[in-house]
Amino acid sequence: MKKYVIIGNSAAGIGAVEGIRRIDAKGEITVITNEPYHTYSRPLISYLLLGKVTEEKMKYRADSFYDEHGCKLVHETAALIDSAAKQVILSKGSRIPYDKLLAATGSLAVIPPFEGLGTVKDKTTFMSLDDAKKLDKMLGADKHVLIVGAGLIGLKCAEGIIKKAARITVLDIASGILPNILDDGGAKLVLRYLKSKGIVFALNAKIKRFDGNNAVLESEDKINFDILVLASGVRPNTALLDKIADIKRGILINERSETSAPDIYAAGDCAEALDVSSGKSRVMALLPNAYMQGECAGINMAGGDKIFDKAIPMNAVGFFGLHIVTAGSYDGEVYEEGTDGTDGDKTGEVRYKRLFYKDNALNGYILIGDVEKAGIYTSLIRERTPLDTIDFPLICEKPGLMAFTQNERSAKLGGINT
Repeated sequence: MKKYVIIGNSAAGIGAVEGIRRIDAKGEITVITNEPYHTYSRPLISYLLLGKVTEEKMKYRADSFYDEHGCKLVHETAALIDSAAKQVILSKGSRIPYDKLLAATGSLAVIPPFEGLGTVKDKTTFMSLDDAKKLDKMLGADKHVLIVGAGLIGLKCAEGIIKKAARITVLDIASGILPNILDDGGAKLVLRYLKSKGIVFALNAKIKRFDGNNAVLESEDKINFDILVLASGVRPNTALLDKIADIKRGILINERSETSAPDIYAAGDCAEALDVSSGKSRVMALLPNAYMQGECAGINMAGGDKIFDKAIPMNAVGFFGLHIVTAGSYDGEVYEEGTDGTDGDKTGEVRYKRLFYKDNALNGYILIGDVEKAGIYTSLIRERTPLDTIDFPLICEKPGLMAFTQNERSAKLGGINT
């Protein structure tokens, strides 16, 4: 009987369990997690603080998941991998043998080495359910929260606590927000929208040091605060496979989710794979990719034959009801349309579309406001559909299945003719 060990209990790990069970109904599966919880959706921690979801609703799978899939869940930290002996060594010294191993270890918060950070009493990162609970205990109607980082994590944190603090300041060394997913125009639009909701921004600002509850900037200006949230970014958690498998920024995997080490796979935020929209290897720390990479790993670990070679960077996020979907790489010519919500009769409407295309293929897009047809654009990018085989002008203006041939429409609808 095969022994499968999965380190990580989020989307990639769950995908692997389900992938294994599609092929092998009896093999032993052990899932190792350093958190004391049932599997949960990390993107929902801000909505927990906002009161839109409960811990029960955050669960990524039903309570019966582990029993139904014959899994043993171990709540302990994986300290070391002995690849020669094919064992995972836990923090308390016990060993778990494996025939096939998946590293789904996720990412870690980047904490800059700020001078005086230790003098700040109330501080936290914002990566986990424990972080959210810790922050919730600190909050109060008279508190000023300083969030360092204007990326997705920092801004989702701001949204989550907007009703639980007196003031929120988001600080970043960059000149704009969401630099990893938006272009300059989109970033300015969303920045204006977030300011209208009461969030204060300090951009182009660099922290020199902390003096207790004062952030001293390079300009010598000071920001006084009560609570500090460190949301300066994340890095892949690759330490367990150091000197075991090939690692660049993340653990390198192929289209079968295999690492360079025999019988060891990787998936999710810790892994680095080919981005088909750019042709480059990169970390794509996104829940859908994590699940699909994990599922692919699980099937192959169990002896099946699965390839996932359509990974692209993609984000679907909302802030105070404003929806944003982005995908692919922003390379090539640009089709653009939309309003920023400041013109005449359309005051209050936010609509922004940018399509990036090159070499007869759609490479990426940014949609803000109207995101209804994002799936059509995503399909074009993933499938590398030649643009000269479809009505691309129609796709730009009003994406829909009628821009495709009858055979293509049939395939996308599961064989139903249209």
